[in-house]
Amino acid sequence: MEIYCEQVRDLLNPKNKNSMRVREHPILGPYVEDLSKLVVTSYEDILQLMEEGNKARTVAATSMNETSSRSHAVFTILLTQQKHDQATDLKGEKVSKLSLVDLAGSERADSTKAQGVRLQEGAKINQSLTTLGLVISALAEAASSKDIIKKDKNTKGKSKADFIPYRDSVLTWLLRENLGGNSRTAMIAAISPADINYEETLGTLKYANRAKQIMCKAVVNEDPNARLIRELKEEVQRLRELLKAEGIEAQSHAGAGDPASAGRQRHRSVSAEDAIERLKESEKLIAELNETWEEKLRKTEEIRLQRENMLQEMGLAVKDDGITVGVFSPKKTPHLVNLNEDPGMSECLLYYIKRGVTKLGSGGTQDIQLSGQTILPEHCTLNNEKDEITLVPGVDANCYVNGKQITGPTKLRTGSRIIFGTNHVFRFTNPLQARSDLDFRSPLAGTPAGEKVDWSYAQTELLSKQGIDLKAEMAKGLQALEEKYRREKFESDRKMEIQKKDYEAKIEGLQKQIDAQSMMSSMYSSYMMSNSMMTPDRDFDDYVDPCLWSAREFQICRRAWDKWKGYQFTSLRDQLWGNMVFLKEANAISVELKKKVVFQYVLLSETLYSPLPPDFLATTRTGKGVVVKKRPRISVAVEVKDLKNCAIHYWSLEKFRQRLELMRQMYSNDAEISPSSPDITMESVGGSDPFYDRFPWFKLIGRAFVNLSSLLQPVSMSHKVPVVNELGEVRGHLRIFVQPATAKDDDIPDFIPGVRQSVRIRFSESDVVIERNLNGQKTALSNGTSVDLEEEVFDSGSSLSDLSSNGEVNHHPHLAVGKDFTMRVSVLQAYGISPEYSDVFCQFHFMHRCDESFSTESIKNAAEDGSGPLNFFHVQNISVTVTQAFVDYVTTKPLLFEVFGHCSEQTALHHGHPLSRGARPIPKRMLPPSTWISEPVQSARIGPLKIPSSNPVHCTYDLLVSFEIRELAPNGEYLPVVVDHADSLPCTGIFILHQGIQRRITITIAHESGVELGWKDVKELLVGHIRTTQEVTDEKGYDGSVFSLTLSPGQLVKKHDDDRTFYRFDASWDSSMHNSQLLNNISSYGERVYITATAYIQINNCSQPAVISKDLCLVIHGRDSKATTAG
Repeated sequence: MEIYCEQVRDLLNPKNKNSMRVREHPILGPYVEDLSKLVVTSYEDILQLMEEGNKARTVAATSMNETSSRSHAVFTILLTQQKHDQATDLKGEKVSKLSLVDLAGSERADSTKAQGVRLQEGAKINQSLTTLGLVISALAEAASSKDIIKKDKNTKGKSKADFIPYRDSVLTWLLRENLGGNSRTAMIAAISPADINYEETLGTLKYANRAKQIMCKAVVNEDPNARLIRELKEEVQRLRELLKAEGIEAQSHAGAGDPASAGRQRHRSVSAEDAIERLKESEKLIAELNETWEEKLRKTEEIRLQRENMLQEMGLAVKDDGITVGVFSPKKTPHLVNLNEDPGMSECLLYYIKRGVTKLGSGGTQDIQLSGQTILPEHCTLNNEKDEITLVPGVDANCYVNGKQITGPTKLRTGSRIIFGTNHVFRFTNPLQARSDLDFRSPLAGTPAGEKVDWSYAQTELLSKQGIDLKAEMAKGLQALEEKYRREKFESDRKMEIQKKDYEAKIEGLQKQIDAQSMMSSMYSSYMMSNSMMTPDRDFDDYVDPCLWSAREFQICRRAWDKWKGYQFTSLRDQLWGNMVFLKEANAISVELKKKVVFQYVLLSETLYSPLPPDFLATTRTGKGVVVKKRPRISVAVEVKDLKNCAIHYWSLEKFRQRLELMRQMYSNDAEISPSSPDITMESVGGSDPFYDRFPWFKLIGRAFVNLSSLLQPVSMSHKVPVVNELGEVRGHLRIFVQPATAKDDDIPDFIPGVRQSVRIRFSESDVVIERNLNGQKTALSNGTSVDLEEEVFDSGSSLSDLSSNGEVNHHPHLAVGKDFTMRVSVLQAYGISPEYSDVFCQFHFMHRCDESFSTESIKNAAEDGSGPLNFFHVQNISVTVTQAFVDYVTTKPLLFEVFGHCSEQTALHHGHPLSRGARPIPKRMLPPSTWISEPVQSARIGPLKIPSSNPVHCTYDLLVSFEIRELAPNGEYLPVVVDHADSLPCTGIFILHQGIQRRITITIAHESGVELGWKDVKELLVGHIRTTQEVTDEKGYDGSVFSLTLSPGQLVKKHDDDRTFYRFDASWDSSMHNSQLLNNISSYGERVYITATAYIQINNCSQPAVISKDLCLVIHGRDSKATTAG
C-alpha cells in the first residue's frame, strides 16, 4: 500500500482505486480495511509482488528528479511458523510480521520549483515526516527517562511527557507497533555527499541518531499453551539435575514405600524435599496439559455418572438433558414417589428399586433410609426379580398396601399406595410392568372419577379399610363444634345484654344526680350572686355566737370554716359556664375587627416564683366591716394571645368584662383600623384599644429568697442564691451579703465600692400576726400578700424554736425589743444572666411590704455569652426599732429579691406578666415577621459620613422607595422581572432573574411635595454584600466584590392624578463584574442570594449626601426559563 496525501491506496489490487479507511482493533491494533492479502510460497513470489507494487506507486517529475516518489510505500510480510513436539504430540505456532517501509524524501519548494499539485504533495510528505520525527523524539525521550528515573509503582496512568502523537499522521498510526511496540526496527538513512546538501545530510543524521535511542523489548509471538509446556519442561529438567546433584535418582519419589530407600529419604535435605514436591507438581501440570480432548471427555462422563449415582441414593434424579436436577419419572426403573400432607412437598422424593434386594429401614446400612418412631432398623425389603417387585415386611413392621396391612410377601402393582409405619406414604410405579402386561389393570382404576390420588386419599383409604369412615367422623366433629359455638354465642349475647342494661341504668341515675346538683348549684350561685350585690360577704363571726363554745371549740370551728371555705370547685365550674358566652362573644368581635387576638379560659395557681397580680385578689368582708383581700388557691383567668405582637396576657374575669364592654362599643361604632394604616406594634399600642395591653420596659427575669435567720447572731453571712423564673428555670445567680451593722462597723470603711443608701423602716405588730396553733406553739404569719404560700414554704420546717414554753422570746441583746438595730444588705454581683437582657437591675423588699422596695442601679449586660458577672455593688443599710414582729419576721421569713431586665431582642417572646409560666410557647409561624437590616455598602469615593453633634430637625418627610430590576427583552426593551411575593410579608419579595442577560436597576423615590426637599444629583449607586443568608454579621461571609454601577441622570416624574413628587434614576448592572459564583451560576433549589444596594443622593441645602440602602433577594434561573416562582 502507499500513503499519498494522507490517503491509503492498495497497490496490489487494481480494482481498489479509492481511498481506504484505517481502523484500529483492540487486539490487532491499526489496520487498513479491505487491504489485499496474497499468499506466497517462495521468495520469487514476494519479489514479484514487490515489483508490481512499485510499478503502481505514484511518481512525478520535479526540478531535482524526473521520477520522484510522491508517496510512502509499506510492504508487509506475515510469517507463520508451525512446530510439532514429538514428546507431547502438540503443534505450536509462532507469528511474525515484517514491514518494509519506503519513505518519500523531504522536499524544499525553492529547490524542486514545485507548484500546484506538486507543492501540495510535498507539503503532505514533509508533514508526515515531521510527525514521524516527533514520534521518534518522544519515544527516545521516554526510553532515556526510564533509564534515569524509576517511576513509582503506585503512579496511575501515564504522565504528560509519555504521550506519543501516533494519530497525527496516517504513516505513524499504521507503523505504531513497528516504532514503539513488540518489534525490532532498523532504519536506513540515505544521505548525499554533495556540499550543497550539507544541511539536509546533517538533519538526516540527527534524525537517525534519535531513532537509535528508541528501546523496544521484543517478545516472541508464541502459542500460550505451547509456551507454558516448554517452560514446565525446562523446570522439570532443572529439578531433575538438582536432585541428581543431591544424589537422589529422578524416579526415587515414586518408590517411597521401598524399605531400602526409606533410610536414604530420612537423610534428605530440606532443599531436596522441596525440589521433589515441585517436581511432582510440574509433572502433574504437564500431564494435565498433555491430555487429549477424548481423555477429558471420558473423565467428565465418569464424574457425571458418579454424581447421578449419588443423587439416586438421595432420592433425586437428573433429567435427560443432564442439567435439571429434581424428581423425574424414569422410563425403565421401578421407583417409589413420596406423598405428603402438604401438596407442595408431595412427589419431591424418588427412590429407585435396584435389581435384586433393596433394603428399607432406619438403620445406617439400609439402601432407603427413613426416620420415625414406627420405622424399624430393618423394616422391609423390596425384591426386584424379572421386573416384578415383591414387598417383604419385617417382623412387627407396619406396612400397608392400598389400605391393607400385609404380613407376608406381596407383589406390587403400578399405582399401589404404600404406607411404611404411620407417616411415610409412597406411590409405587413400575414402567416395564405396564408395557409388558396387556391385561394389566392399575389399582387406580377403581378410584372415583375426578378424585386425585394423594396423601389424603391414601389416609382415607387406610381408615376405610380398617372400618373407620373419616368423612363421617369429620362431619360429626364439625357439627359438634358448630353446636358448641352457637351455645357459647347465645350465652355471651345474653350476658352482654344484661350488662348493657345495668350500665344504662347506672348512667341514667348518675345523669339525674348531676342534673339535680347542677340545678341546685346554679340556683345557689345565682342566689349568692344576687345577695352579694345587696349585702357584703359574711364571715364566720356572722353565723355563730362565740359565747356558746369554749375558746378551743371556737378555734377548731374557725379553722374548719376557713379550710372548707377555700374549696371552690363548684364556684369555678359556675364561673366557667356562666362566662363562656362572653368568651365566645369576645372571640367573634376580634375576628370581625381583624384584631388577631384569641381569648380562652385558663386556671392559674400561685407559687412563690410566679405570684398573681393584685386584680386576682378575692375581696371578703368580716362582720365588723373590715375588708380583707385573700388570694384563692386556684383562679379562673382569661388567656389573651396577642398574635400580632407575640405576647400573652392574663386578665381576671372582672377586667375581661370591663374590656368586653369597650369591645362592644368599638364594634358598634365600627372603630376598626383601616387597611392602609400601619400595623400595631408594641411601641404604638395605646390604652384606647381594649384588645391590647401596654408592655413594661423591664421584664421580670426571676426571683430569689435570702433567709435572715443569720441576724439572730451577730455574724455576717454571704449567700449565692439562684434566680428562678416563673417556669421554674434557673436564669442566673445572685451574690448577697447580709450582716448586722454595729457601731464598730460604722467606723470602719466598707470594703464594697458603689452605691450606699440608708433608710429607716417601722415594724408594727400588725405587720406580722402571732397566733398559737393547736399545740400551744406560736406561729408567725405575715399580714401581706401570699400569706398561705409563705406559711407553707417557710413555716413548714420550723416552729419558732426560739419561743419558750411561756411565750417569751429568747434572743440576743442586740435584738432586744425597743432597741435600734441596723442591718446591712449588700447586692454584690449577678452571674449567668442571659445576654438578651441589655439593662439589668435588682430590687428587694420584705415579703409583707411590697410597696417599700430597695433598688440597685441599672447595669449594662455587655457579656455576649452571659458568663461575665454584673457588678451591682449596692449597699443598703436598713434601720429599725426592734419589735416582736421584727424578731418573728427575721426568724421565719426571708427577703425577696427580684431581677428585672430590658429584653433587647425583637424575636424574643414577650410576656405581659410573669403569669405565663406553664403556658405553651407561641409557634414561630405566629411570631411577627422581622426584617434584618444590614449595614450600607461603604463608598470609597465619598468616604465615611460624619454624624453631627447636634440634630436640629427642620422638616420631616416620609419617603416611599421602590426598587425595580429590569432585564433586556428580545425586542430590545428593558422589562421588569417577576417578583415572587409568596411570603406575603411587607417590603419583601424575591426577584426572578435569568442567567447571562443585561440588567438595569431602577429606583423611584416618592414623597409629599414641598420646597424644603429637593433632589440635586445621585452621587453613586453601589451593589455588594453578596451572601446566601439574610443575616450576616461578619464581612467574611460575603462573596464577590463591591461594584459601582454606571448611573443615568436622575429626573423628576410628574403624574397627573397624583400630587406627590417622584424622583427616579437607574443604572446599568453587569453582575459578572462582582466575580461572584452566586450571581454567575444558576441557583440551586431552595437557594436564595441576598445583595445590598446603597445609593448616595445629594440633596439641596445638605452638607453630605443622604444614604438609601435596601437588601434585595434574588434567584438566578436559566436563560430560557419561564419560571414565575422562586421554587
